[in-house]
Amino acid sequence: MSTISNIFIFINLVLAFFILFFERKTASSAWAWILVLFFIPILGFVLYWLFGKPLRRSRLNRPIAYENRDFMDWKDRQLSEMKSGSFQPPALEEKWMDIVQMNAARTDAPLSMASDIQIFNDGKRKFNALFADIRAAEKHIHLQYFILNDDALGRELMSLLTEKADQGVKVLFLYDDLGSSSLPKHFFDAFHGAGGKSAAFLPAMLTSINPRLNHRNHRKLAVIDGRIGYTGGFNVGDEYIGKKEEFGYWRDTHLRITGEAVHSLQNRFFIDWNQAAEKYPMKYAETYFPKTEQRSGAPLQMVASGPLETHEDIKNGYLKMIHHARESIYLQTPYFLPDKSIMDALRTAALGGVDVQLMIPHLADHLFVHSATLSFARELLEDGVKVYSYKNGFLHAKTLVVDGQAFSVGSANMDVRSFALNFELNAFVYDAQSAQEMAGLFLQDRKLSAELTEEDFRKQHWFEKAKQDIAKLVSPIL
Repeated sequence: MSTISNIFIFINLVLAFFILFFERKTASSAWAWILVLFFIPILGFVLYWLFGKPLRRSRLNRPIAYENRDFMDWKDRQLSEMKSGSFQPPALEEKWMDIVQMNAARTDAPLSMASDIQIFNDGKRKFNALFADIRAAEKHIHLQYFILNDDALGRELMSLLTEKADQGVKVLFLYDDLGSSSLPKHFFDAFHGAGGKSAAFLPAMLTSINPRLNHRNHRKLAVIDGRIGYTGGFNVGDEYIGKKEEFGYWRDTHLRITGEAVHSLQNRFFIDWNQAAEKYPMKYAETYFPKTEQRSGAPLQMVASGPLETHEDIKNGYLKMIHHARESIYLQTPYFLPDKSIMDALRTAALGGVDVQLMIPHLADHLFVHSATLSFARELLEDGVKVYSYKNGFLHAKTLVVDGQAFSVGSANMDVRSFALNFELNAFVYDAQSAQEMAGLFLQDRKLSAELTEEDFRKQHWFEKAKQDIAKLVSPIL
C-alpha cells in the first residue's frame, strides 16, 4: 500500500511541475490544483484527470466544411473602418466604440442591427414564443442547448421538431453530452426517423467516463429560417418553466431577436455544429443567411469565448462595460466566483460613486459554489456594493446592465468556469431602450429579494464563515 501511495505522490509532484510551468493556467487556478493534489493525493490525481486537464484543439473536429466569406469580409471591413476612424454605425453611442472594436478584433463578432429585441424573464413565455416560431418555420431550424432533459418539456420540443422534420424542414439539434447525460439512447429515434439530425458535443469515450468534464458547450441558441434568433440562459427541461418543486419559480433571461444580427447566431451554430457533427458537416448556403436591407435598429454583438482561445473574451467585455459605468451597474448571476480583475473593477466602480448592485440566488443548487459566492459577496460589501439575495425561486439569469444604456445577457456566469473553461455565448447590446427594460426587470426582482448586509455576515456561525472561506480558496477550480 505504501508503494502505491509513493507512486501517486510522485505522479502528483510531476503533475504539479507541469501545471506550474507548462499548462496555460492562471496563478490562482494552478495553486488551487496543487493544493488539491497535495492534500488529497490519490483522489486529487483522479479529480485532475477528470476536471483539470486543458482542452487540446485536436480534441475537436476542425470545421473545414464551413466557410462564410461574406460574414468574415463583413467583420474585417468593419474592423478596418474602426481602426481608420471612418466607422459610423447608426444608433451607436461613441462611448461604446472601444468595446465594439475589441470584440470585433478578438472574436467573430461584427456589430450588427437587431430590428427587434424581445426580453423574456419567464420560461413559459420564452418557450411559447419559441414553439410558435418553430411551427411557422419553412426552411430550417437550428437549436443548441447545454441541457436537454427527457421530461415533459423536452419531449414536447422533440415531438414538435420531429413533426417539422417530417414536413421537410431541415432540423438540427446540438446538445452537450455532459449537460444532457440523462437522455436515454432511444430519445432521438423518432426525430432521426423523420429526417432530423442531432449531435453531441465532446461525447464520453466510454458509457460513463468522460475525461473532458471541465470543458463543456454551455451555449444556448436557436435560429429559425435565418431570420429569428434566440439566446440567453434557459435550457430545455421542466425546471426552466417552474415545474420542479425543489427550485420553484425559475428566474432566467433570454432574448428573441430579428434582423441581420441573427446571422451572427447562425454563424456560431455552424461552427459549433461542424466541431461536433463529423458525419453531417454543414456548408455555407445563401438560404441560411437571408439578405436584409435593414439600416436601423438596436446595435449588438454576439461574443463567443471558450477554452481554446488565448483571451477570456466575454470576461473582457464585462470588464469594459464595468469600467464605462458612471451611474449604475446591475449584475445578476447564479454563481459569483470572479477573478481578481472583476472584483477590482466592481470595487473601484463602487468606491468611485457608481451604484453597484449584485443579485445572487437565495436557493443553492450547488452548496459549495454558493458558499464561495457568499464569501465574494461579503468582501464586496466592505467597499459599498449592495448585495441582494433573490427569494422568489431560483435565480439563473446572467445579466449585466450599465447606466441603463447597454447590457449583456447570455450563457456566461460571473465565474472562472465561464471565463476560461466552458464554451459560452453572450449578446452585448448597446441600446438604451432595451437596456432600460433590463434595468427595470432588475428593480422588479429586487422587490422579491432580501438585502444582505455586513451585519448579516457578522451574525453567522464561525463554521459557516469557515466554509465560505474554504470554498473561496478553491473557487478557481469549481
